[in-house]
Amino acid sequence: MRSLISRLIAEDAALEVIGVARNGMEAIRKVRELKPDVVTMDIEMPEMNGLDALMKIMEQRPTPIIMLSSLTQKGSSATITALQNGAVDFISKPSGSDSFDLFKVKNDLISKIKQAAQIPLKNLIRSNITIPKVDLARKGKPQTGLPQIGTTRGFDQILALGTSTGGPKALETVITALPASFSYPLLVVQHMPPKFTKSLADRLNRLSEVQVVEAEDNQLVLGGTVYIAPGDYHMTTVQKNKEIRIKLHQGPEVSGHRPSVDVLFDSISQLKNHKRHFIIMTGMGSDGAKGMLSAKEAGAQSTIVESQESCIVYGMPKSAIALGCVDYTIPLHLITSKILKVTGALKS
Repeated sequence: MRSLISRLIAEDAALEVIGVARNGMEAIRKVRELKPDVVTMDIEMPEMNGLDALMKIMEQRPTPIIMLSSLTQKGSSATITALQNGAVDFISKPSGSDSFDLFKVKNDLISKIKQAAQIPLKNLIRSNITIPKVDLARKGKPQTGLPQIGTTRGFDQILALGTSTGGPKALETVITALPASFSYPLLVVQHMPPKFTKSLADRLNRLSEVQVVEAEDNQLVLGGTVYIAPGDYHMTTVQKNKEIRIKLHQGPEVSGHRPSVDVLFDSISQLKNHKRHFIIMTGMGSDGAKGMLSAKEAGAQSTIVESQESCIVYGMPKSAIALGCVDYTIPLHLITSKILKVTGALKS
């Protein structure tokens, strides 16, 4: 695998492989010695695995790291942990091990390496230092993974959030800071393949005071619950009488994505009986910008984007700002407090 990956990367004239490592211990040493611009690293390695090596590298010499992940449930869970501990992105390895199988992900790998090389190091360091590691045993919420039916059923406001590269860690920062008393639903599109979105929702649910679930088709939307769009499905909402339900579908990709932030935002914009809030955080490209503009024109209560100073990749927020549809541009660590203020959950 090391040989195949090195060869695929070296086929691009803009990239140079300056070293390979057989295990996590060797990876830490070579990063220190060679000072690479980007590291690709397998999660499963002998002697020291990729998760442990990732954390050591981020402590000693913060470097953009792209994880290579298997498509198993164990692999997806470990990948989410890696993303929330400092990795900037990941590649899903094909199930086979020959060069043809790996060639299937070549373009994606090359693209993500070049993108990672552009990440401002100060943002990477700030993200790794300022976001606290949350104690999984700290929360007292029942870990059923299902919304608790009670006083959180009714709501008059709804929030929609879109993010991509750097999103899992950004989502952890925002969602884990929501208090248990937060009484509105939050629908989230994170660009991510199937299986990984379920692992992301499960981890965030363990860490958070609010309920976090991977959305299901025809699911009743409840207040105090975060719904993560499943990979490869667009997430929309339909309203019947006083109920709002989630509608999932596999329509064409929009802005190159499924799920798409634009699709979610356009759908939430149609909910005329609710105050609607829209948020865009770190991510490459422009998905969500047009949807936020439409939302603003349709009477959105607030539009919020993450500021450049904290974004791992500034593309999505920058695109929304360029369209002139943003009310608030703020750093990541202040987004939750802004959400609480604009919804009235925190008085200014």
